Amino acid sequence: MDDRYDVVVVGGGAAGLAGAVALARARRTVLVVDAGEPRNAPADGVHNYLGREGTPPAELVAAGRDEVTGYGGQIVAGRVDAVDRDGADFVVTVDGGRTVRARRLLVTTGLADELPEVPGVAERWGRDVLHCPYCHGWEVRDRRIGVLATGPLAAHQARMWRQWSPHVLLLLHDTDAPDADEAERLAARGISVVPGPVADLEVADDTLTGVRLASGEVVALDALVVATRMTARSALLESLGLTPVDVEMSGHVVGRQVPADASGATAVPGVWVAGNVADVSAQVIRAAGAGMMAGAAINADLVEEDTRDAVAEHRRQREAMFTEAAWEERYQARPAVWSGRPNPQLVAEAAELTPGRALDVGSGEGADAVWLAERGWRVTAVDIATTALARAAEHAKAAGGQVAERVEWTHADLLRWSPAEATYDLVSAQFMHLPPQPRRALFARLADAVAPGGRLLIVGHHPWDLRTTAHRMHYPEMMYTAEQVAAQLDPARFEVLVAQARPRAAVDPDGRDVVVHDAVLLARRR
Repeated sequence: MDDRYDVVVVGGGAAGLAGAVALARARRTVLVVDAGEPRNAPADGVHNYLGREGTPPAELVAAGRDEVTGYGGQIVAGRVDAVDRDGADFVVTVDGGRTVRARRLLVTTGLADELPEVPGVAERWGRDVLHCPYCHGWEVRDRRIGVLATGPLAAHQARMWRQWSPHVLLLLHDTDAPDADEAERLAARGISVVPGPVADLEVADDTLTGVRLASGEVVALDALVVATRMTARSALLESLGLTPVDVEMSGHVVGRQVPADASGATAVPGVWVAGNVADVSAQVIRAAGAGMMAGAAINADLVEEDTRDAVAEHRRQREAMFTEAAWEERYQARPAVWSGRPNPQLVAEAAELTPGRALDVGSGEGADAVWLAERGWRVTAVDIATTALARAAEHAKAAGGQVAERVEWTHADLLRWSPAEATYDLVSAQFMHLPPQPRRALFARLADAVAPGGRLLIVGHHPWDLRTTAHRMHYPEMMYTAEQVAAQLDPARFEVLVAQARPRAAVDPDGRDVVVHDAVLLARRR
């Protein structure tokens, strides 16, 4: 087990495994804790499960387990003893020792069948002592079936089983004889009523042969039908504040289950239920369907939480990303943040220009400034991070010649700093991405800094790049096109020479070749 999961599923039957598959396929971290006590363990096969008709229960569970682990889910054998809240998480205790944390819980602990207290019934439960005609009727079709009356629904139960066999008896056991109307219905269907309590089962060669009444009379039977009281295994849920409710059928209580909405969500935030713990009448296929629906609902709930958390982090990063502390942290975390090569659009547009005075804003570790200085430019390089400026100065010294003497390294916050107006023959801003209002203000100040006849070169990541797998900060409002920048220039002062999305080959974080686009604006001051 790991220390923390998106979801811990308590119970490894059809509902729990189906929910775990849905969650694992949604790329959630999932742990299934299974106590190994399936309700249908005594049955020979699972029925009414499309595509799985007659599959032995253990085989179905094994297949489900393989599907869960095949998608990366984890399964452990054990019992969840307790669940506690700790902030937003649940702390789940397994087998009284190991604890794991979970963002959400899916509880699929099933139900317990409370059997009539007749000797031999429990031992033959699920074999030839049966309860559900849809689960077992076909297997005992046309055989001798006795319905043990333990409540007011016994006659209804006998009439149901009559669909599968003409040889149905209603054993009154300790209930009253049916009234005249019910007696007529039973007679019309050929169902005989046997008075007197049932004392024991008759078994030969591990096969039910009948029941023995308290009078000593033996009634020959091939199968005995009993009505169970179906009670959700809800102790864990009750510890979280969830109370089971009575389940009625035709006005009579037949069991208790934990209430939930259609998706399995309970009244306790973060807790879902599925299968018989929430629906005592659910057969295996319905339990699996409910588990799948609960898994999908849990994933949707986590998506909303992930989105809320992402928005908060997105806002935090946006507020912090332009601070000096944030940039210092970024540079100090790595020996080099950038490639050390000049930006390609600067090289493309400035290689043939006559050297003069240049302003390089957001100069980083100095590759652009050094490249310009090597070509004879006198450069003012501005950055917010002293660590970056120190590295840049070292690079300039390493370049030799008069490079270091041609560069003035300036520590400044560009959101508050203004360059001298009409001073520079080239003003370069490479990939300067800011929120719209401060970006427009900065670009206006940079335009003012261009000397008559000088060039303004602004290059950014084009918004198209957000459609690719290239690594880009996902702040669409901070992306821009060259045309948008050009529209902010006074045409009386500037002639736009280039305004285009220029393609460039790149490699994404997964090593794939991609094409990105640089928004390139080159304008000459008149």
